[in-house]
Amino acid sequence: MATSYSIGHRVSYDGAVCTVRYVGEVKGTPGSWLGVEWDDPGRGKHDGSHKGVQYFKCLSTFPTSASFVRPFRPAESARSFLEAVREKYASEARGDFVPAKEIVISGKVAEEVGFDKIRRQQARLKELKVVILDSLRINTAVSRDDQLYQITETCPDIVELDLSRNLFTNFQVIRDIVAQLKNVRRLKLNGNRFQNILNTPSLEGSESAFQGIKELALDETLLTWEETAHIASKFPDLTTLFASGNQLSYIPKVPIEYGKHMTVLNLEFNEFISLSCLGALATLPLRTLHLKGNKISRLSTTALDTSSDNLEVANTLPTHPPSLHYVDLSYNSIPCWSLIDTLPVIFPGLTALRLSHNPIYERPDPSFAATSAAAPTSTAATDEAHMLTVARLASLTTLNFAALTSQDRSNAEMFYLSRISRQLATVPPEKEGEIVKQNPRYKELCQIYGAPDVVRKTTVSESLLEGRLVNVGFRYNPSKGTGAADRSEEDIPRGPIKKARAKIPKSFDLYAVQGIAGRLFGIPPLKTKLVWETGEWDPVAGYDDRDRDSSEDEALEVAAEKGEDLLESKAEDKFGDEYRTKGKKMGRWVKREVELREGPRMFGFVVDGLQVRIRVEVREK
Repeated sequence: MATSYSIGHRVSYDGAVCTVRYVGEVKGTPGSWLGVEWDDPGRGKHDGSHKGVQYFKCLSTFPTSASFVRPFRPAESARSFLEAVREKYASEARGDFVPAKEIVISGKVAEEVGFDKIRRQQARLKELKVVILDSLRINTAVSRDDQLYQITETCPDIVELDLSRNLFTNFQVIRDIVAQLKNVRRLKLNGNRFQNILNTPSLEGSESAFQGIKELALDETLLTWEETAHIASKFPDLTTLFASGNQLSYIPKVPIEYGKHMTVLNLEFNEFISLSCLGALATLPLRTLHLKGNKISRLSTTALDTSSDNLEVANTLPTHPPSLHYVDLSYNSIPCWSLIDTLPVIFPGLTALRLSHNPIYERPDPSFAATSAAAPTSTAATDEAHMLTVARLASLTTLNFAALTSQDRSNAEMFYLSRISRQLATVPPEKEGEIVKQNPRYKELCQIYGAPDVVRKTTVSESLLEGRLVNVGFRYNPSKGTGAADRSEEDIPRGPIKKARAKIPKSFDLYAVQGIAGRLFGIPPLKTKLVWETGEWDPVAGYDDRDRDSSEDEALEVAAEKGEDLLESKAEDKFGDEYRTKGKKMGRWVKREVELREGPRMFGFVVDGLQVRIRVEVREK
């Protein structure tokens, strides 16, 4: 019985489809075996090897896509396209129906019972527009009892046809089916296993059979790009091509002309690791390119450094036509902003981008990590990454499906400027050029909004005691703050604003800092709330040009008492006033504050610098 199977034969066992890759004996076992590769790669047990002997290779790279089965294992029978249509959409309306003898009653001929129902079902088949024959074990166009022309007679008006996950191996069968259906515009062939695509003479001259088809889906077929392009070249009107899940890692230049009218290309869930792997696509007039779920982490496969913002590219990057407006790069492995900064060079027409679910969104800007007090929450990281992406890409009008307003852009660009100024403050003046080089839009944004103030803080070596102490300025307003209405007179002191200073070791945990603040102002430790006034500015929408509130004036008063904080406070206030003035038209900028919740974290890890201002409040009950 093993002779009834051949290499490449498609078989279905209990609804699971596989392809025969080997026929013969397996050492150490009696009798013959079929080595099969399952369409579902998780269905098997190995990769075609047994006890160290490789009997066959699979197209899938999944390590458990293969099995050995006996040739006499019962398999499900295959069917033709026409049989599948009849069985799914009109199971009683059989094409081989033979009417019984006429029944005569009172001299009149009566039709057989049920004949009207059959005629209605046959009429319904002719009206079908969308036909889905997914996983119905089809391997031929018609059976021995049917003719090709009967496809036209049965369902002539099909516009969308889905033949995915069947038993096809020869693309000529697809041509024979579609040639009878002149109205098809969308054809889905996902999950089939076509063979010898490049060596099938019968496909030559088949353009007339596929004329008019605009959309072709070849997902999970494991076809090479050469085979995919060869098939696409037979569809003269093709505008949309799906080729996801095909283990593609590189797009080579193919000699066969294809894609004259292609505007949408879907290459999701393949194995691309760089944008240079897609260089051959630059000849297509694409408008949309889907690259979701690949492994893109660099500009070029020859990049020497893929873990930092200093990618070295040894070959020329592709430049796609300006017609390409939308690119989906979500769920990849993009680790740095230098790749994002290069997108306008590779995609000069880019106006819409999807970038979510990349490492750069979880760690929005590694270059600013040294100036961050603590790791941002996932929501804060996403918001920051969103603004940095908008600011870095001037042409974007849509990001992650969200339309961008002029207000969104101005807020994002000013936020970006504030981050650059913070980064500049961490390096000496002679190294500013390196930071500017890492942020290509810096000079352009300075012309639009004005250059931000750069306030450098003097650093002290931690080998010295001074470098291990944080100079903290505490401020407490008994009549203002959280929970004022619920405070008891005996527990909470009343009076004017109180201020105090303390030098606290970085190694102290936040419990200890909370206790110090409580003792300074006579507040029970468990009721003491600490708010770090970072001195940084974040943008929010809807600025309404309010006057400076009393807390800002009080901050200047605290700074005036200690000359060592005065310069920093003045510079901060100058920065804030500059952007409040611009905020009248471009958005509101507010001071960023961080609540220091009690816990075992070290004080030096949650605040930035050796000069810190903390507002003390009474926690609500």
